[in-house]
Amino acid sequence: MSKKIKVLRIIARLNIGGPAIHTILLSEGLDKSRFETILVSGMTEQGEGDMAYLAEEKGVRPIIIPELGRTLSIRNDIIAFWKLFCLIKSEKPDIIHTHTAKAGTLGRLAGVVYKLTFELPALSFKLKLIHTFHGHVLHSYFGRIKSVLFIWTERFLAIFTHKIIAVSESVRKELIGLKISTPQKIISISLGLELERYLRIEKNTPGHRDYKSVGIIGRLVPVKNHRMFLDVAKRLKGTLGSGQRMKFLIVGDGPLRKELEDYVRKLGISEDVVFTGWIRDLEKIYSRLDVVALTSLNEGTPVALIEAQAAACPCVATKVGGVTDVIEEGRSGFLVTSGDTQRFIEALIKLLNNPTLMQSMGEYSRNKVKDRFSKSRLLKDTENLYEQQLRGYR
Repeated sequence: MSKKIKVLRIIARLNIGGPAIHTILLSEGLDKSRFETILVSGMTEQGEGDMAYLAEEKGVRPIIIPELGRTLSIRNDIIAFWKLFCLIKSEKPDIIHTHTAKAGTLGRLAGVVYKLTFELPALSFKLKLIHTFHGHVLHSYFGRIKSVLFIWTERFLAIFTHKIIAVSESVRKELIGLKISTPQKIISISLGLELERYLRIEKNTPGHRDYKSVGIIGRLVPVKNHRMFLDVAKRLKGTLGSGQRMKFLIVGDGPLRKELEDYVRKLGISEDVVFTGWIRDLEKIYSRLDVVALTSLNEGTPVALIEAQAAACPCVATKVGGVTDVIEEGRSGFLVTSGDTQRFIEALIKLLNNPTLMQSMGEYSRNKVKDRFSKSRLLKDTENLYEQQLRGYR
């Protein structure tokens, strides 16, 4: 019987969102007769939702390195690097697979130092380095100088990385356009999710309640551009008239919550906007929404839009990053240029005033995503990649 492939999977933190779900499902779901996975994570920050509960439910017990967090800190980063290097030395993995920018930098650097220290003298080059971009922070997150610095850092790390994974074809094209590495080295593997609970949802349509509802789901951080959503809510309320009750749900939490709550009061729409915080049972939210919105400045593959479609919710979203790989214009929703509030409102009105269109889009969306973004497809694609990378070394 051949030896199992040992994978050391590293992520900066298991905060609520696609990367945490992705790494937990991979850690739990890979064929245990062929793979052994060790998950390493840092700590979530205050105000972030924590997905440790999902890891526990799946029987995944990550090794926690407290210094491996999101915030840049020279002292903590050096400590995290050293701990990762020592872990690599003791576990001797076949593959180091990093996720998210911070973990991708420290994890791959530790892997490179390990290869130079132990594999180069022995002329043994078995350890493979793989990194997944769940979107990227190379624009719309930081200023120009930091963005350029991060681009050059990623270009340097790519030299030592055997495969770079983008979670959508659009993100792959962006990375190639930024010259992060050669097109041959960058591949796309779409997210895979457990969608069954959303596929079972029976829609609570407007005919069963006295209001229409639009929701946005995600962290309350600048890149998600919630202010645009609130501007849309204010103007949409005025366009539809006082006779139409509306509810705008903001699902999630983060550092901008107080600022956004203040902005809601300034706009005079406090009675129409509900801040729910993080909600674990999102099927309860999707079942009460007519439309799911996304106003981001940049995205990888937005999990909320995939879940919404599985729940038969049409979507209106800004045309950024991997959104175009998830939403099919005019079939599963509408795409709008980032910042175009007027077009966003027009798309919402078109849906909210046409229940038949909402239903047909919802049904089309559900059928489209159920196989394309399934967990089983993700596991199969990842297992094949790992075995291809180690062919001839086992």
